[in-house]
Amino acid sequence: MEMTGSIFDSHAHFDDESFDSDRDTLLAELPNRGICNVINCGSDLNSSRASVELAVKYPYIYAAVGIHPECVKDAPPDYIKQLEELVTKEKVVAVGEIGLDYHFKENAPKEVQKAVFEEQVSLAHKVGLPIIVHDRDAHGDTMELLRKWKPKGVVHCFSGSVEMAEECIRLGMYIGLGGAVTFKNARVPVEVAEAIPLDRMLMETDCPYMAPVPFRGRRNDSTLIVYTAARIAEIRGTTAEEILKFSRRNAETLFSING
Repeated sequence: MEMTGSIFDSHAHFDDESFDSDRDTLLAELPNRGICNVINCGSDLNSSRASVELAVKYPYIYAAVGIHPECVKDAPPDYIKQLEELVTKEKVVAVGEIGLDYHFKENAPKEVQKAVFEEQVSLAHKVGLPIIVHDRDAHGDTMELLRKWKPKGVVHCFSGSVEMAEECIRLGMYIGLGGAVTFKNARVPVEVAEAIPLDRMLMETDCPYMAPVPFRGRRNDSTLIVYTAARIAEIRGTTAEEILKFSRRNAETLFSING
């Protein structure tokens, strides 16, 4: 599919080991393939530091730092102190990826996850940064914290209902949409993609995960966003160019990045 417009990937993990063999080659080429900006998201302290390093190395990459709910059980006692230092680094524009994940039994207990999530939301509030929220099988508790704090940010890889999306938007959040909208049996993501206002939609890859059809199951990267944008455009009766234009503008607004 031909690259059109300027693509803002609002959620990526280019520090992931699946990119170890060709990371620099791939990242050097992305601006020539229509990518204007990428937010690289940390999952733990090490990947948060790696995100900061990528942001320093590549002008078009920005960093988010945080403890992913799947990594909570391994976080050191002083994780907040270390995150407080990381959020001051150059080109750190969000606290994330943070949130709740009740899908896997081996994750930290719910109460522990909620405490760590809230501490990071509090940190973001203190330093004036948006949050990037992971919510898997935890809609009720996620919404409870969003209602309490009313943070600016995005619920990434959104998996909730249209009604939940509308409440997130009323609270001031953006909705992150990725490859799931292209999957064969994607009903709810399609409903959300159709219903939410264009000025609250962010496009993302979550690469190397969640590659869109026809690349499902392969390693994802920012160039494949065009397939997701084309599917959303089909759903909404518009063009991929319009979807990409709005999502870029929204991401620049949320993350305070001048286009």
